[in-house]
Amino acid sequence: MTEKPRPRLALFSTRRRTLTVCAVPVVALLAVAAFAPLPFSLAQPGDTADVLGENAGKPVISFPDAKDGGKDTGEAGKGEGKLLAVTIGVTNPDVTVRAADVARAWFAEDRAVMPREAAYPEGDSVREVKRSIHKQMKDSQDKAVTAALRQLGKKPGDVDVSLRLGDVGGPSAGLLFSLGIVDKLEGDLTGGRTIAGTGTIDAQGKVGPVGGVPLKMRAAKRDGARHFLVPEKECGEAEAQRPKGLRLIPVTTLDKTLDSLKALKDGGKLPSC
Repeated sequence: MTEKPRPRLALFSTRRRTLTVCAVPVVALLAVAAFAPLPFSLAQPGDTADVLGENAGKPVISFPDAKDGGKDTGEAGKGEGKLLAVTIGVTNPDVTVRAADVARAWFAEDRAVMPREAAYPEGDSVREVKRSIHKQMKDSQDKAVTAALRQLGKKPGDVDVSLRLGDVGGPSAGLLFSLGIVDKLEGDLTGGRTIAGTGTIDAQGKVGPVGGVPLKMRAAKRDGARHFLVPEKECGEAEAQRPKGLRLIPVTTLDKTLDSLKALKDGGKLPSC
């Protein structure tokens, strides 16, 4: 016996019910995903700090053994330029980041999304992160002082150097600290310009790469810099996302960085990315 064909309307209704039933868990899953916490951190351009200036009313770089109770800062005040250490602002490790937050940051030029373990490789709590950042900053400052004094033909201990930079933590201000020390002990490096930069530094004066260069460049440009010192290994990324009007100066060592700043001051030829 031949089976009669089912009406098209009945077939359509059956398929629609099937699709509706199947779609319910998918929609529910998407709804859960939209509000579920994700293992990401969000970053944006952070603060800048002039290492030749003051922090909380005290010089960022000072020499406590100098006259006037440590207020003497060498050549400070003789030049009108600035050396800006730059930072990025990252959400705390205990902040919940959701899909909507990631989507908005993904399409914003002044935002970045990164894995949480990349932003906070050591520790999950705010206390652990602060402890790690403080340790990195202290180690970076010690190396910056050593590198600067070696550059000037002095030994660690020959000059007592005090560094204060408030909330600017981590190792990425090492190069700027060294430059600031040289500036205050040797003379003006900026020629009246506002120069920003980033980079770690070891005791021998070798400059190392850091993270977040695109966002740091935006912070530098926002706060008046027209020249940006960038670790040479990060030239490609920096040049690809360089804000208009900001000139990149690649750096590899403290010695060569000083050569570049002298060339900039004297109108000489500068290296470029």
